[in-house]
Parts: sequence; structure tokens; C-alpha cells
Amino acid sequence: MANITYGYVRVSTQVQNEARQLTAMQEFGVLDENIIVEKQSGKDFKRPLYQQLVDGLLPGDVLVVKSIDRLGRNYTEILEQWAVITKKQEAAIVVLDMPLLDTRQGRDLTGTLISDIVLQLLSYVAQTERESIRQRQAEGIAAAKERGVRFGRERLELPASFPELAQLWQEGSISSRRAAEELGMSYKTFQRRAKELCTPA
Repeated sequence: MANITYGYVRVSTQVQNEARQLTAMQEFGVLDENIIVEKQSGKDFKRPLYQQLVDGLLPGDVLVVKSIDRLGRNYTEILEQWAVITKKQEAAIVVLDMPLLDTRQGRDLTGTLISDIVLQLLSYVAQTERESIRQRQAEGIAAAKERGVRFGRERLELPASFPELAQLWQEGSISSRRAAEELGMSYKTFQRRAKELCTPA
């Protein structure tokens, strides 16, 4: 049985256009009937059409994607999937935008080693960039707090009668539920704000 070359095209939403990926597949020589188009996020590999495609790959088949992010966004999982396709299924992968990621080339030890190194490097760069983004976000939030910027929901302005009802609640003259009902807020919010008001600074 002849080996089959499949194309996997993914867009994240229904409104994104897959035309460029389809054109790239056709120019590479993938037959239209062997191109699988999936409209789903790349955050993980729980995608039914992708799973069905990979499960059906036979030794010697080829899976073509336009770019590595069409396969997925999580590089740890990409490494795992790469191993499943090339080692377990014994199929080849071709990433059109990155010629070094082509496990067809002779399928010799050098070609496989180069692909693995490039993939590991991509994984490292992506992970480093994610950590850098998180660090920049944390630094930005800290700097904003120093400038007095407040995060979260705006605190509700307390009704004029709040201090009086809070005092009555502290004295045990009224329940928190009754006080909250009169103020038009939840009793938990009333209790929290009343404790803040009645606690010495």
C-alpha cells in the first residue's frame, strides 16, 4: 500500500481564514481529499479531527503543517506529539515554514537529530518567552501599584446610613442580614465593610 501525504490545517476560530494554509498544502502537492481542516484552539491536542488523523497514520505516511504553531501552541505537548508521530506511528512530519523540521529527508540519524535539536530549541525559546512575559506582567503590576493604581472591581460607595447600622450590628442591636437588607447589599459584604469600618487603623 502506497504511503499517503496528509495536510493538517488549523485555525482558532470560525471566522479565521484558512486559505493561505490550504494554498501552501496544494503547492506542496497534498491532494485535496487528504487535507484536514480543523477550526479549534491550539491550546492543547484534544481536537477530534487531529486525533483521528494521527491515530490513522501508518509507517511511511507524511503529515504536513504550514507552521509549527498550527500543530499547537504548547511546546511541551508538541514534543510529545512529535514523538508519537515519528517514533510510535513511524510517520514523517514536514513543517513548511521551517525546512529543518522535515523528518522525511533520508530518515537517517543526522536528519532526525537535526529535527530533534531544532524542536527542542523552539521549545526552549517559547518557554523562555512565556516566563519573560509573566515576569514583565508582574513587574508592570508592581510598578502600577506603587503609583497608586488599584486593580480589581471598584469598591461600592457606602450609603450614608451605613456607619449607624454598622454600629448597631456591632452592639448586637440588629442582625447583619437585616442591616444588609436595609442597605441593599449582601450580608457578607455588609459584614466585611462593617468590620473594616469598626476596626481601628
